[in-house]
Amino acid sequence: MSESFAESDTQNDDSSDKDSVYGSDAHVSNEEVESDHTLTVTAPPVPTPRRRRSATPKKKKEKVDYHPELANVWDKLEGEITIVETTQAPQPKEINIKLLPFQLEGLHWLQVQEQGKFAGGILADEMGMGKTIQMISLMVTRRLDKPNLIVCPTVAIIQWYNEIKNRVAPDFFKVLLHHAKRLVKAEDICKYDIVITTYSIIEQGYRKERYGVPKNGKKVTGISVIHAIEWGRVILDEAHYIKDRSCNTARSAFALKRDYKWSLSGTPLQNRVGELYSLIRFMDVHPYSYYFCRSCDCSQTSWRFTNRRTCDHCGHTGHRHYCWWNAEILKPIQRFGAKGEGLEGFRKLRVLLDRIMLRRTKLERSEELGLPPRVVQVRRDVFNLAEEELYSSLYTDSARTFNTYAAAGTVLNNYASIFSLLSRMRLAANHPDLVTTKLAIDDKTAKERLVCTICQEEAEDAIMSKCKHVFCREDARQFIQSAPSLAPPKCPSCFRPLSIDLTQNPIESISSTTGARNSIVNYIDLANWRSSTKIEALVEELTLLQRDDATSKSIVFSQFVSFLDLVQWRLIRAGFNVVKLDGRMAPFQRDDVINSFMTDPSITVFLVSLKAGGVALNLTEASRVFVLDPWWNPAAEDQAFDRIHRLGQYRPIKITRIIVENSIESRILMLQEKKKALFDSTVGGNLDALAKLSEEDLQFLFVL
Repeated sequence: MSESFAESDTQNDDSSDKDSVYGSDAHVSNEEVESDHTLTVTAPPVPTPRRRRSATPKKKKEKVDYHPELANVWDKLEGEITIVETTQAPQPKEINIKLLPFQLEGLHWLQVQEQGKFAGGILADEMGMGKTIQMISLMVTRRLDKPNLIVCPTVAIIQWYNEIKNRVAPDFFKVLLHHAKRLVKAEDICKYDIVITTYSIIEQGYRKERYGVPKNGKKVTGISVIHAIEWGRVILDEAHYIKDRSCNTARSAFALKRDYKWSLSGTPLQNRVGELYSLIRFMDVHPYSYYFCRSCDCSQTSWRFTNRRTCDHCGHTGHRHYCWWNAEILKPIQRFGAKGEGLEGFRKLRVLLDRIMLRRTKLERSEELGLPPRVVQVRRDVFNLAEEELYSSLYTDSARTFNTYAAAGTVLNNYASIFSLLSRMRLAANHPDLVTTKLAIDDKTAKERLVCTICQEEAEDAIMSKCKHVFCREDARQFIQSAPSLAPPKCPSCFRPLSIDLTQNPIESISSTTGARNSIVNYIDLANWRSSTKIEALVEELTLLQRDDATSKSIVFSQFVSFLDLVQWRLIRAGFNVVKLDGRMAPFQRDDVINSFMTDPSITVFLVSLKAGGVALNLTEASRVFVLDPWWNPAAEDQAFDRIHRLGQYRPIKITRIIVENSIESRILMLQEKKKALFDSTVGGNLDALAKLSEEDLQFLFVL
């Protein structure tokens, strides 16, 4: 996918990463010899053992001969650009809801930032605090002659449209939804005040214009309408979608022409400091996102080495160029951590972020938010005899396989196989049919469906790896995140190193184009079907809830769509009115389902696939949450809880995790607690530590 489109640029980025802060060690040494005319060499150098790098900062000779503007950059940043003061903007009269005090402070910050040096910034308020309404308020209070462009995930496009329609005075804005099936000319687009599109659309247009797309055996190029327009303001929602600077989604965002630029993300830094570079690069701020040449005045935001040796712009070699972000921030932090040069790198990062980013958390603003309390409880059940027999057999086989890897010392090398074993045990804890029926489905419909290599279900938001295997986008992301750092993930099907672009456009199966869907319900004997312990536990909880409060609404989360199919069938039989959301739905279908749940009093249960419900979902109508299968990364579940516990929620929230004892689920719950305790007690901990599974973690999961 994106790997094949930009090899030269990616190669150049990698080459700069291999250099030291200002180039390779040998290269710096040679320069110092050449510049010191008093040095004479009278004998061959005596080899000395290589010493470990010291965390103590070394004094480096600044290479600013051709770039005098780089001298004292950080002192100038601190001295000349002040941090925006905390002041509330007036309530916009065109907005029909009263903004909270911290939102008015945010609006003031947005207004001041646009008029300052950076002409934009990063709004990084925690999820559920109203980033959308703050940005709409900015567009209302600072109207531009040129149109605004909002780029968001596909699942959020309707939500943005509805929020503008419902919160802004009628006829104040002309709004266009620009999607794949809508071909609009540039002159027509410019007649609108706001254009809402998706990351997929801008990536497709960029790729077609720059590289061409295959058609009838030929590569066809074309003009990207979105990239041809001069935008007044570009807003990237869920901006962490561009965190990989080398993918075409990020490159397509960088290529947008804009006067003001904004990134919205509740998680601007998910795993590594390097992910922030893409947001800095999108802002096009000199010198922080630029590459520089030490031999001339060449400076660019993206350097090109078409012949893989010399810069297309100045003709000097790659080793003469360096990335300012890498040199000043990323490399020192990577090498020295929170000591010496690394500590100085963190200080510089904070100086910059204080001037371009605003972040508030729910905890900090709890009084203003007035959110109701949130209670999390665990319901523990045990297998019935038939379930226990099946699970015990599956566990014994899985543990034997794991122990074989452990004895050979190859656990991390066989992570893909082990991950598959864990997934099957998780399925068995939900319902035996999810394990025993799956082979029959696969044999009968494999040619018609896109089956996820990890969960072995029909893929939601399907994407394909370089080795031509299909994955649910969210499964692939979680699989890569949870892989041990020392063992690069391998494809669970072919066991080759996994190479996959998580931002690629979804691929379609025959079933998705015809509207058909192969539910597990179609392949079981419903007349003799038996429910499972977990499903009956959910039915019991919902029945008691409905008896006590018939108006209460519930969200049921699971990572497995086939399990939700079984749950839906059982709940309908029990008399519940149910709707379901999964990752294969088009935006308008998704919006219809959400609206039905939010507005129809008779619909009391919403079944949501975690793969579909993690982004752009606002379900404040519900006050009860049931989580049917735990994940070892507690942050993933917390994100789902935030879909309900957010602005607009006025009722106390009760979250119930339904766990089967003496199964992998009870171990996962213990692992969650262990990881969270470690995370909370570690200075400088990061979310990546929660997501990854070490060899010790795997051993823990396989021992009952």
